[in-house]
Amino acid sequence: MSDGPAEAPLLAAERVTRTLPEGVTLVADISLRLARGEFVAITGPSGSGKSSLLYLLGLLDRPTEGRVLLEGRDTAELDAEELAALRLSRLGFVFQFHFLLPEFSTLDNVLIPIRRLGRLGAAAARARAMDLLAALGLDAAAAKLPEQLSGGMRQRAAIARALANDPALILADEPTGNLDTRNAAAVFDIFERLVREEGRTVVVVTHDSDLARRTFRRVHLVDGRVVRDGPTTG
Repeated sequence: MSDGPAEAPLLAAERVTRTLPEGVTLVADISLRLARGEFVAITGPSGSGKSSLLYLLGLLDRPTEGRVLLEGRDTAELDAEELAALRLSRLGFVFQFHFLLPEFSTLDNVLIPIRRLGRLGAAAARARAMDLLAALGLDAAAAKLPEQLSGGMRQRAAIARALANDPALILADEPTGNLDTRNAAAVFDIFERLVREEGRTVVVVTHDSDLARRTFRRVHLVDGRVVRDGPTTG
């Protein structure tokens, strides 16, 4: 197999360890390669390091040891401002709590990252945001405030916001933790469609084994270490 540019992973974590100043190790010596078009679940018991690993992969935290490469770029060489710019342009995040700004409409919440990136003019930015809302069945709710939306609608709005700048990689931390079964399944339907139809890479931290089985690959952690990494089985 060639190791040329065509074979380079979208993201690679190379022997990453994260240890807190007081000596607690959250993640220990983990190496992962994520290809384009993967749908990955990170699973494990409470306290196993799932969210800590996701934050390292999403460049929200830096490893104590090891390095993370995004599209071949060694992120250890970047300062905080460069990391923030890279996250804004190439990564999308969805969390358990939607983090929509309550004083902004649904449309304006989706527009926030587009405006921050600054690549589109006002009309094109609004069109992009409306297209995303329409694709997620929220176009009729564009003018509504988050408090006027159901829980499932808020999480779909958060996904639209995560997609705003056309990210290559979407990272979701317990995105269905506050949703009922029907809405949780709907969120995973969206993720699967993004992978199958758009070729995006989606990594989801979840404690729900039924939802984890819907992904294509499972990375299982125990005590901050990977104990299984392979195709998802029923």
